[in-house]
Amino acid sequence: MARPQRHDVDPQRAGAIPVAAPFKSFGQVPAPRPPGATYAALDLGTNNCRLLIARPAQHGFRVVDAFSRIVRLGEGLAASSRLADAAMDRAVEALKICRGKMANRGVTRARLVTTEACRAATNGLDFIRRVAAEAELALEVIDQRTEAALAVSGCAALADPAAESVIVFDIGGGSTEIVWLGGRSEARDPAARIREWASLPIGVVTVAERYGGIEVSRELFERMVENCAQALAPFAKKAAGAKDARSFHLLGTSGTVTTVAGIHLDLPRYDRREVDGLWMHQRDILAVIDRLIEMDYAARAANACIGRERADLVLAGCAIFEAIRRAFPSERVRIADRGLREGILLRMMHEDRAWWRRK
Repeated sequence: MARPQRHDVDPQRAGAIPVAAPFKSFGQVPAPRPPGATYAALDLGTNNCRLLIARPAQHGFRVVDAFSRIVRLGEGLAASSRLADAAMDRAVEALKICRGKMANRGVTRARLVTTEACRAATNGLDFIRRVAAEAELALEVIDQRTEAALAVSGCAALADPAAESVIVFDIGGGSTEIVWLGGRSEARDPAARIREWASLPIGVVTVAERYGGIEVSRELFERMVENCAQALAPFAKKAAGAKDARSFHLLGTSGTVTTVAGIHLDLPRYDRREVDGLWMHQRDILAVIDRLIEMDYAARAANACIGRERADLVLAGCAIFEAIRRAFPSERVRIADRGLREGILLRMMHEDRAWWRRK
């Protein structure tokens, strides 16, 4: 099987994440930090708890440690409007591990954010207080616009430089952030090129809980897609002109799109170096979705790029992906295994003028 075109320079193979562009700083610019500064970005989402620890490098930053665990913080949230005790227990235990990693790596600056689950839960503030008491971490509940801007900032370097218009999307556990991004000629800062954005109330957990994720027939999958398309419709109307621009394409960052890429490549186990920056074509995406629909739950769980913990969520994510593809037809999609955490790291390093010191 021929593999889709990859970008010319793979920053992951070089061991560093490139800087997309400088970011806006608001207020007074902080004084430069010492050369040994180590940064941490933590993203506690509806489904995952993910940590990235990095140090500035010549072309961006170099990752020195990482952590990811499925905690399903938003499990049952849609029905109860509350975070469940068991879900909070799982999240707190994962956060304690993150705290240990940050201490061991000598982190000098960190930003620890949480998103849709804590925004929506009636007991979200109580959970934040519990994390502060038990894990000794101060979580920041970011709003939807900030989440979308940080995700774009983290993956914008993968947009085709020739593209005058890109639809960037991040399929999360409880919501999907989607952005119409203008071309690089408009501004250096990716956040300044956002023409339209939306936070859709659909994510892999919420869609799977509504429709079920164990047994998914083709008919059920189509109902999922139709539901997601309804949620997407207002944004699709506002961003209708995106697909008419020169070199238009989609740019996806999420567990869904990276899983689809891993399955397409027939990876024996998921490998970020193979997936991040991959170009996939329409026929390849449809072929993977067809394969997933034909698989039963056990087959999905046995796939090394999916696993037991995500086997009931992957088709819900594919339904959101397919609704986006139908609203914004594009022959090619770029796959990003980077996003919110990378955006946080780049923003902090820019604020600290980390790269100025290296000139």
